[in-house]
Amino acid sequence: MVSRTRLVLTLALAATIGVSQTASAKRAHNKAAKAAPIAPARMTTIGVNAYLWRATLDTLSFAPLTQTDSNGGVVVTDWYANPNNPAERMKLTVTILDQELRADAVRVAAARQVAQGGQWVDAPVQAATVQKLEEIILTKARDLRRNGFTG
Repeated sequence: MVSRTRLVLTLALAATIGVSQTASAKRAHNKAAKAAPIAPARMTTIGVNAYLWRATLDTLSFAPLTQTDSNGGVVVTDWYANPNNPAERMKLTVTILDQELRADAVRVAAARQVAQGGQWVDAPVQAATVQKLEEIILTKARDLRRNGFTG
């Protein structure tokens, strides 16, 4: 628990820093931010590329997650059934393979099951499904990089 004195000092310091920045300094900062180049392709605050990691989590946000490992770069969903097609369900595993933002740095694996006779039976997954998910993740990661996402 943070002591009351430490909390007051922290708030006072934050207020002092906020007041000390003049309007001209704010304008200069805003101008520099607008002219800033695209962010670096490599983000290393976690074990894998942060753009790919965030894009993966955003892309898979429709499904419940059973495992996330930002150091190992693995995200696994639980089984997800689209409400419009409850007789079919999917389970996805996304692995981020590199710290660089590259097309071959993300791999999606999918498992699909269909309901038959009251039981779930394994069914094939179209390769296009996996490719489309990889493309969506890569596109989102590139957008995050272009827009200056900092994790």
